[in-house]
Amino acid sequence: MRTAQMLATALTFALAFDTGCTVTTSSSSTPPGGSDPTAGKPIETAEPASKPLPPEKPDSKVEAKKKYDEAIAELEAEYKTEAARWTPELRAQAAKLTGTKWRNTGMALKAALASEHRRPNHASRDPFRHPAETMAFFGLKPSMSVFEVGPGAGWWTELLAVVLSAKGTLAIATFDTKSDDLSTAYFARATELMLETAPELYGKVERVQNSAPGNYEMGAAESRDMVLCTRMAHNLIRSKGLEKFLAQAHDALEVGGVLAIEQHRAPEGADPTTSAEKGYVPEAWLIAQVEAAGFKLDKKSEINANAKDTKDYPKGVWTLPPNFAEGDKDKAKYEAIGESDRMTLRFVKPKAPKAKTPDATLKADTGKVDAGKVDAKKKVAPKAIIKAADAPAEKPLEKPTEKPTEKPTK
Repeated sequence: MRTAQMLATALTFALAFDTGCTVTTSSSSTPPGGSDPTAGKPIETAEPASKPLPPEKPDSKVEAKKKYDEAIAELEAEYKTEAARWTPELRAQAAKLTGTKWRNTGMALKAALASEHRRPNHASRDPFRHPAETMAFFGLKPSMSVFEVGPGAGWWTELLAVVLSAKGTLAIATFDTKSDDLSTAYFARATELMLETAPELYGKVERVQNSAPGNYEMGAAESRDMVLCTRMAHNLIRSKGLEKFLAQAHDALEVGGVLAIEQHRAPEGADPTTSAEKGYVPEAWLIAQVEAAGFKLDKKSEINANAKDTKDYPKGVWTLPPNFAEGDKDKAKYEAIGESDRMTLRFVKPKAPKAKTPDATLKADTGKVDAGKVDAKKKVAPKAIIKAADAPAEKPLEKPTEKPTEKPTK
């Protein structure tokens, strides 16, 4: 399948040729008998007709549509092959998995990871992505309402659907396949094909209609327990949509909800805009952006770290598996490195502190005055009265619940 990066390039395709053909001729407006300054000099003539003319500038819209049609044809062929793989037996197996009310995430993921419903080659990524350990760290539960950002070809989606279908909710964004924006139309069709190919697996997935990628509509306010964003932060930065995304995620999550981020990690101090073009993002910078949007970093993990990743490839993170942007060039070298070095971050939406209202302050002040009057009439100890009047008007914030024990990294 063509990557989003390749498609974006295709859709902005435009060539700039110098199509100007300068033809200089000599003509004279000098009246007969007058002085001609060009007299005795060779006359400039047009370029000979035998010389080929420069090529015409191609229409960028036509080129973009051509690239789009090629990408769609490739996508349709891919899912036609995938649909043929879904035998009646496989469909029955998937239906049983999604119909099971799992007691815990560990049991659900163990069954899902071993199932044949997973797309070919997806299981080969497990040693690098540590799905069971990662979801345990994020705190995924079968009863949660989860919004997955950018499902792509469904690597996480095919696992989350098993965990959440019976007791919880899995939601993803969908788009208009007939959009005039070719990028939107492509992603719309890709998501549509993924869901339609395996209704036994994806039949209960909630579809949140978005007008275009980058709108980040995730559902009603405080309707989600978790927003899952894996290997997507660099795209949000490149599209200048990170701030908007974080605001939408904060709105969609309930208090105590989790923003789960896994992201290719740039060297500390790297420029986020420059590194994002290579697929990497500096960790400290990203944490600062997320916390500035109202979240609190609950904990972070090195589950998906990889010290072998040098992060200095001309074609960015896509040089590494599973993309192999360089093709067969140095493929063995990149296979030995494995997938990228990634940060794994768990943020929570904290409870907003209650602000004292003017009425509450006035009431407290009035209470102090009244307390003095009562003291004079009923001879109540002044010290006790003052202590009661000065008591805080609100309870302190509750301490966070005890953090789940993180499994050891591999």
